[in-house]
Amino acid sequence: MVASEAVPFSKTGGLADVVGALPQGLRAAGHSVAVVVPLYRMTRLENPDTVYPSLTVPLGSGLRFPSVQAITRDGVRFYFVADPELYDRPALYGGPSGDYPDNAERFATLCRAALEIAKLDFRPDLVHCHDWQSALAPVLLRSLYARCPTVGQVPVLFTIHNLGYQGQFGAEALDQIGLPRDLFTMDGLEFYGKVNLLKGGLVYADAINTVSRGYAREIQTPEYGFGLDGLLRHRNQVLSGILNGVDYSHWDPATDKFLAANYTLEDRRGKRRCKKDLLELFGLPADKLDRPLIGIVSRLSAQKGADLIAQVAASLLAEDLSLVVLGAGDAVYEELFRDLARRYPTQVAVRIAYDDAVAHKIEAGADLFLMPSRYEPCGLNQIYSLKYGTVPVVRATGGLDDTVETYNPSTGKGNGFKFSEYTGEAMMGAVRKALATYRTPEDWARLTANGMRQDFSWDASAAQYIQLYKRTIEARQGPKPIEARRPSGAKIEVLATT
Repeated sequence: MVASEAVPFSKTGGLADVVGALPQGLRAAGHSVAVVVPLYRMTRLENPDTVYPSLTVPLGSGLRFPSVQAITRDGVRFYFVADPELYDRPALYGGPSGDYPDNAERFATLCRAALEIAKLDFRPDLVHCHDWQSALAPVLLRSLYARCPTVGQVPVLFTIHNLGYQGQFGAEALDQIGLPRDLFTMDGLEFYGKVNLLKGGLVYADAINTVSRGYAREIQTPEYGFGLDGLLRHRNQVLSGILNGVDYSHWDPATDKFLAANYTLEDRRGKRRCKKDLLELFGLPADKLDRPLIGIVSRLSAQKGADLIAQVAASLLAEDLSLVVLGAGDAVYEELFRDLARRYPTQVAVRIAYDDAVAHKIEAGADLFLMPSRYEPCGLNQIYSLKYGTVPVVRATGGLDDTVETYNPSTGKGNGFKFSEYTGEAMMGAVRKALATYRTPEDWARLTANGMRQDFSWDASAAQYIQLYKRTIEARQGPKPIEARRPSGAKIEVLATT
């Protein structure tokens, strides 16, 4: 696998969770897995092996010489590409002023190094790339590496975690990263006059998948396709969706080390203690334990639905509820939640940060978890919420739609609430249904139990990936070699089609 981040070594979002957990699921099924990621400033390694003190990597008209370190974690080999000039920075992708201007070179170096590792140290049956930062790997394999006897015909699966991030650069990036100019066409990397690395991955990969069935359908439409919907429709025969799994060793209220009290489906008394602890942590009245508490852990952006909350904030807080928010993002939405906390000090509290321990406390202590996303490729917090007996209220998009079923009090089926129209009023309708159910203890107990019983572990997802790997390998290898019949003593030729 080639990716820009992986838990526990580096993280900005759900991509890191997948790249950290999926290899373990594959390993448990008996497969050998290696992961190649950059060595960032935030990465902490204990006693790594130095695989290559200096690996020669062509880049543009010159060369780079990163070192490669490695560790084996639970049977999975992790390779770290160490180039301090490129990766020893305060953040992974950019700072307050925007993305790092040399991101094309940074992640071209990662992809080049990954292919050299595949040639020299870990020879794979398949390369699995994640998001635009790794998208040059399939481009390189089908161009500059096409005649390489070691990796030139290795099949590639490309996973889209979020189509909204595409790695677009000026046309000069081709020369900076050393790609042939003949790749800069409508059928290659050109995209409205720019180089689009994600597009390159979609064009040159043997198979494409994304992180939920719903998102795989949505990205083929103009509304969600970010200009690439036509290409994705063209390649829809090799496009699929596999829902992300969850690492329950890290997200389980029965064992969670961050909680004030642990609890299970059979004994949920600890959840009330977690709610009290959460209210105290955020400075909200701890005597309001019976008031419904909504939690949000999110990047604060329009994509995540913060604009919907802005539309109906007054109506939302006119309800008898409390709201705790953890996250960071766009300045306008950070200020929105700060302002709400100032205006409603006994109902709203916010922390502009990301804190893993506090995120766990919110999942356990909240009654409801709000995710009104404009689009959501998979989403993990709604799945965490189900395990913690916290009811998700979500917009019916992507993985949120795939994992949340609106509760029906007549049948007792369902695990949350969702709405379809992207408006504040539609969101409020779903919130009010959830609040009404909260006030009916028998229904609420059944609803939360439904969620806690569900299993979104990596076992099922890993099994689907293994089948997808096999299909991708078979599609590239084509028919098995056939011996042609020849008269006795004639030279035997082997015909293989690829």
